[in-house]
Order: sequence, then structure tokens, then C-alpha cells
Amino acid sequence: MINVEVNGLKYEADGGEMLLTLLRRIGINVPTVCNIDGLPPTGSCRMCVVEVEGQRNLVPSCAFPVFEGMKVNTNSHRAVDARKAIVELLLANHPEDCFYCERNGSCQLQELSESLGVRSRRYVGQKNEHPVDLSGASIVRDPAKCILCGKCVRVCEEIQGVSCIDFIGRGSHATVGTAFGEGLNISSCVNCGQCVTICPTGALIGQSHVDRVLNAIEDPELHVVVQHAPSVSISIGDDFGIPVGDDLMGVMHAAMRRLGFDAVFDTSFSADLTIMEEATELVHRVKTGGVLPMFTSCSPGWIKFVETFYPEFIPNLSSCKSPQQMLGAVIKTFYAERAGIDPHKVFSVSVMPCTAKKFEAGRPEMGRDGYSDVDAVLTTRELAQLIRMHGIDLRSLQPEPADTPFGVRSTAGKIFGASGGVMEAALRSAYYFLTGTELKAVRVEAVRGLNGIKEAHIDINGLNVGVAVANGLGNAKKLLEMIKSGEKTDLHFIEVMTCPGGCVGGGGQPYGTNRDRVLTRIQSLYSIDANESLRVSHKNPEILQLYKDYLGEPNGEKSHHLLHTYYHERETLI
Repeated sequence: MINVEVNGLKYEADGGEMLLTLLRRIGINVPTVCNIDGLPPTGSCRMCVVEVEGQRNLVPSCAFPVFEGMKVNTNSHRAVDARKAIVELLLANHPEDCFYCERNGSCQLQELSESLGVRSRRYVGQKNEHPVDLSGASIVRDPAKCILCGKCVRVCEEIQGVSCIDFIGRGSHATVGTAFGEGLNISSCVNCGQCVTICPTGALIGQSHVDRVLNAIEDPELHVVVQHAPSVSISIGDDFGIPVGDDLMGVMHAAMRRLGFDAVFDTSFSADLTIMEEATELVHRVKTGGVLPMFTSCSPGWIKFVETFYPEFIPNLSSCKSPQQMLGAVIKTFYAERAGIDPHKVFSVSVMPCTAKKFEAGRPEMGRDGYSDVDAVLTTRELAQLIRMHGIDLRSLQPEPADTPFGVRSTAGKIFGASGGVMEAALRSAYYFLTGTELKAVRVEAVRGLNGIKEAHIDINGLNVGVAVANGLGNAKKLLEMIKSGEKTDLHFIEVMTCPGGCVGGGGQPYGTNRDRVLTRIQSLYSIDANESLRVSHKNPEILQLYKDYLGEPNGEKSHHLLHTYYHERETLI
């Protein structure tokens, strides 16, 4: 430990730690734009500059290590004036359409302008002109709003391992873009949206389906149904000042009905359906010598990652559709038949924590007879936008159940929203399918938590089943390389979530999602699992009834036709 003086007060610090780390720990807020928790600092934005005695120039606190006897002034006139000048220079080249920007009210550039008292324009010049890229299925790029902080580039490369965007050009002509300046639609982008959640301005936003949904609700010819993913109910409250992790499922159902949806379903139901199909597929592969390890297929960003970068592993992917697409398929077939509605008149909406779900819903494999399984996908943020637009007060609503069928779920389906949740749910049912008895310890601690790669071995009737869980595509990439090199040969089943932490940290979640919020949401899901009695998918009564009345048996002819799909290698510019 070393002694440091900050703003006239003495503190102890860890030798070698960065000054910004110390400042945050002692409760001193110094703004930063380029810094990303968990990644090495770049010090490029200079927003976190402070004065250090003995240093001629201001130093970036994120990239300046503490030393014995250091004396720091974090908010000297010189430091504050420097930060203010940086903001003013950024604004000089920034569009003036704040009223129309999706990030209005949640824009870091706005917040910095407010906190630093920027009230007039000191710098005037010609703004750079950049076209908006609307080609992506899930993400819109507006380079004119980019402040070149580099966060999106670093997340895409260092956390996700995709590297579909980078800095292009030099000096005042520098931009962030794709290879050869082409559209996102033909780049290696996997639509995960992590760049959207970390972008401090409106330079990266999600493709909106709000108008599409509103138009459908207003159309008297359409029967509009909605499903919601497991993690949405414990994250949407963030946008309304409700404590992080509070489960608003019943309240959300009530709000959805007031928005005009004709039926409200829970995607956790089809998560149970996914487990029935996926666990059966895994058991079949194990028993018949099929391709192993088998990879989960619930996360569409992960699927596109494999199709793009590791096509040799396509046979390892489970052929199961994701829960979103399974429920979409069953809604347009079984539900439509039972309700006597033409499937073409059913408009199916999903609410997801994931921007890549928009891409997935548009895949040509996801539909039949000229219609798609899912017609529109709203992110958690977009649902919150609709609720605010209609003046609905979540705190005043009484909880309501989901509609039946597709309204009953096990907690195994609910924990799908957390990294390791799919694996744990699958193990609970795979154990039963292989042994005929229930797994005594349904809580599989080894696959829980935020470690990038988690492994476990489960003894099932003498078979040592090796499983692994990866969250974040950068970690998935490491695991795939270990399998390719022969370092990992004892794995049978692997779960991969595209986003760090799983769906709870998805690219469509409320702005401001960080590691602490992700952890709280995960704890909320596991609390739900611990406090309810129906904890395995294969005992969900509505799932069993669906197989009896319509699907037949897991991995049977009809269920395979409706609930399974295929994947293919993709070509990109690089």
C-alpha cells in the first residue's frame, strides 16, 4: 500500500493501480468516455484528465498509475476547463438533432455538456458529412454522431472477437466503419448489439420495429400476439426507476394487454419446449455416436458467429430453433388452428433482450407457406418506449397471468436468461431422459456465475458427461480453438451465450446495463428458480399436453418439422 493525497485528503492506494480506479473507489467522480471496465485503458478521450503535482501537463487518470506521495487535484480550474473544451470541440462537429435522436435523455455527450455547463457554441466550422447505414438487420450506424471514443471497436474486437468495425482514415477524416466502407449487412457483424449498449451517443442504435408493431395493432384484420423472453421481466424496470432485478412479469402482462395485444405468451414456455427437443437430441447423439460436442443454438449471434468464422463446427450445432422461433412456429400452427384463425392473419411479436433476434426472425429458414414464424421483434428498450408512449404507469397495474396455452413455464425455462441457465435446464432433463430418475441436485453450481468459460462433469449412469459454458463470443472463440487443437476432448455439450452474462446483458437491454446490473438480474432469476416448485421442463403440464395434442414426441416427425432448422456457411468481405 502507498500513500496518496487527493484534493487535500490522504488515502491509501494499491501500488501500481491506475489513478481512476482509486478515485472511483473513494467516491470521486471523474468523467470518462473511452474507458471500459475490465479492459486496459487507452487514455484517448482525455476526458478524465486531472492535475498531479510535479507533472507539467494534465494526465489521464485512467492510464496514469499512482505512486508514493502523489498529490492530485481532480477538479482544478485547469482540469475542468480542459474537459469543457473537449466537449465543445465534439459538439462543433456533432449533429443538432437531439430532439429526434433515440439517445436523447440517455446520451453521455448531453450529460457531459450539462455537468460542465456548456451553454454556448465557441467553436464553429464545417461538419463532416457521413451517410447513415440502414442496411443491418438489427443495427443502424450514424457515423455523423460518432465521437471516436473507440468503445464499439474495442468491444467488437476484444470482448466479442468479431472485429467487424475499426477506425478508418486519419486525423479529422477518421471514422469508425466496416471493411471497405460497406454496409453492416455484408460485414462479419453478428448483430449482438454490444456496440449499441456501449456507444455513448446515438451513433449506433437498434433497428426499430415499433412502428411495425403499432401498425399491426391498429389493423382490425390482424390478430396480434406477443411473447416475452425470460430476462425481460427482470430488466424492464430499469427504464422506470424500479429497483434492478425486480420481477415485473405479471405487471408486464397487464401493460401488454393495455398496449392492445390480443394474447400474451411467455417465451419461458418455449424455453421448456427447447429443452425437451435439445435434451432429446443430445441423448440421441450420445447413444448413437452422433457429432459431439453438441452446441446450443438459442443465441442467434452465436449461430452467425459459427456460420461466419467456424463453419467446420456447423454440424456440432443443435438443430433446435431458439425459444423465440419455436413459440413463433407453434403460434402460427397449433394456436392458429385451435383459434380458427388464418396464420397469415396472425401477427406474431416477440420482446427480446437481444438485437440479434431481429436478424434471426428475418432468416428465410424461419417460416413456412409464405409467412415468418415471428413478424416483429421489440427489444426491452422498445417495449419500454411503447409503455411510455401510451402513458402506462407500471406501478399502478395489478399483475395478470399470461394467456393459455403457452402461459405455464418451469423455472428451468426462466433461468435461460442467465449464462449457464440453458445448460442447467438441459442437464436436469437429460439426466431424467437417460436414467428415468430426477437429478437430485437440480442446482448445478459449476455452470453458474460470470466466469468466461465454465466446465463441469456429471456422472449419469456411469457416463462421465463433460459440459462447458461460455458467455461472450471472445470466450466462445477461445473454447472453439481449444477443441480444434485437441486440448479439449472430454466435452459432450456446450452452451454459448453471445453476450457477457447471457441474455440479461443482451444488446437490447436498457441503456446503462453494466456488470453490477447483470449480476443482480442473474441473482433474480436464480431466486425465482429457488422459490418455485416446477423446476424441470419435462414436468411442465402444458408442454406435455402440447406433445399429446399436436407434436407427438420430442424429435419426432412433426416436432422436427416445426421446431428444428439448419445453418449454412456465410461469406464476408474479409
